[in-house]
Amino acid sequence: MAAVGTLSRFVRLSSFVGKSRRLTFNRIQRRGIATCIDPSLGLSDEQKEFQKVAFDFAANEMAPHMAEWDEKEIFPVECMRKAAQLGFGGIYTQPEVGGTGLSRLDTSVIFEALSTGCVSTTAYISIHNMCNWMIDTFGNTEQRERYCPDLCTMEKLASYCLTEPGAGSDAASLLTTAQLKGDHYVLNGSKAFISGGGDTDVYVVMCRTGGKGAKGISCVVVEKGTPGLSFGKKERKVGWNSQPTRAVIFEDCAVPVTNRLGAEGQGFSIAMRGLNGGRINIASCSLGAAHACVHLARDHLLVRKQFGETLSSNQFLQFKLAEMATKLVASRLMVREAATALQENRPDAVALCSMAKLFATDECFTICNQALQMHGGYGYLKDYAVQQFVRDIRVHQILEGTNEVMRLIIARDLLTDS
Repeated sequence: MAAVGTLSRFVRLSSFVGKSRRLTFNRIQRRGIATCIDPSLGLSDEQKEFQKVAFDFAANEMAPHMAEWDEKEIFPVECMRKAAQLGFGGIYTQPEVGGTGLSRLDTSVIFEALSTGCVSTTAYISIHNMCNWMIDTFGNTEQRERYCPDLCTMEKLASYCLTEPGAGSDAASLLTTAQLKGDHYVLNGSKAFISGGGDTDVYVVMCRTGGKGAKGISCVVVEKGTPGLSFGKKERKVGWNSQPTRAVIFEDCAVPVTNRLGAEGQGFSIAMRGLNGGRINIASCSLGAAHACVHLARDHLLVRKQFGETLSSNQFLQFKLAEMATKLVASRLMVREAATALQENRPDAVALCSMAKLFATDECFTICNQALQMHGGYGYLKDYAVQQFVRDIRVHQILEGTNEVMRLIIARDLLTDS
């Protein structure tokens, strides 16, 4: 659970919560949303407070701007720094370096709530949190004190650099090299599809310091402005448009050895441990989109008339809505179980994180896509939020390990002797 300092931080938000809660939870209750999909069910009182703060922030600071950020491709740094003031810049980073010190389950609850306001922005915040945690967990005292406080306030922003043009799902085959020369590594190579690339300050980079395979990979922190570090053009994407995506390029980029996290050859392990949490985070973002889309679909069915009756009277659509709600709750339960397993470092954690990512991102996309279908032609208009949720979560089935790779991880766990 949270440290006393963390709790007091949220207690000081009581006026913010009281003012804006009416816009989220009370409005939902007034509309008569069934408690069967209530995301607060099963949570502790403390977790419900974290969740309320996140829902309120999503409703007031994110949702009103979601469409504009998407259309104009705005990276909402100031909004994210406001989120960091609530403790969302280092949710599971330790308090002694400025983090909030919450659990993986708390983190999932928060990201689900924030994603109801903007999936794309929340997804970047989740990546930033993963990088912050990696430095906090694998860095030495000097590294933690140097980077984590500014990352927790989001005065500095972080990017995770693993994927390469020729090394996506097969991450262990990455080619970016880091040759040791005196007290520096000289990096050469490039990373692809890097969220925040070019606009962020700290790059957690997986690079090859040794031979082929996973054991030859190390992890170094590269700061923006380092000579030899450059960026590709801003990618044009279907969704996730509130965060820039670029290639990150290293050309004789000299990085001090003191910027290495952990030992040489530990990089692949660091990357995978980070991704286990990243899979929970991105699944949680899918939950938020699906939760919002169930509400949007329900509201549309209640007001839209065809053949003299509201769509809510159509039994086929009733059944579809019921299936959407069931898939949402099943996904949420699976994600929260995996988050608990990861927090407890259980032996089934890796497989459960993969299961949760596979199941939740697939099912939540189906929910959002069905919600769009229920809107008919209106769902295809950018005036309606449902289409943006569909576009923003489609990539969740690809990143943090494709869902095909998740199947491989699960099958390997099942077929390997204990």
